[in-house]
Amino acid sequence: MAAGVPLTIPTILTLGRIVSIPILIVVFYLPYQWTHLAAAAVFALGALTDWLDGWIARRYGMYSKFGAFLDPVADKLAVAVALILILQRHPSMWFALVAAVIIGREITISALREWMAEIGQRARVNVAGVGKVKTIVQMLALVMLLYEDPLFDLPVFLIGAMLLAVAAALTLWSGYLYLRASWPSMAEHAGETTEPPPQD
Repeated sequence: MAAGVPLTIPTILTLGRIVSIPILIVVFYLPYQWTHLAAAAVFALGALTDWLDGWIARRYGMYSKFGAFLDPVADKLAVAVALILILQRHPSMWFALVAAVIIGREITISALREWMAEIGQRARVNVAGVGKVKTIVQMLALVMLLYEDPLFDLPVFLIGAMLLAVAAALTLWSGYLYLRASWPSMAEHAGETTEPPPQD
């Protein structure tokens, strides 16, 4: 790791979650009967490490600015890739709409957090309770949709699709709560000038 970048246990787990994303893609497209289970397991393991790295950071005080930056990046990448894979295998307007809602919300809130941090109001867009529920429902839905096969006569794919719809609704609601909480600061600073952003 580069000098000055803290390599704590939570950060290692987060980096492992990022590394698991290309593994998920490869496993998803393997031409074997067990690939649905393997893809779901890879994604579920990543979701578990997301909880674990947060717990370790809180329990042992292993916080770092690098970890705080990397953790949501890993989460959003994993969710976006899983949604794209599911949409590619099951192309439909419904899945496209839900994926657009979830990915679009993540991009919007990430940009909002960056701007709020720039004006010193980052605390206004901290994770709310509804956001945590959304994350749990969303992760469970994606695991089921990646697995997709019936289990003990349960329609796993259908249940996953229903949970994903709930997650999309919670996504919109939590996004609204973030925007409402940050609106006073946005309105106050909207007219301020700033340096032009760097070109990509």
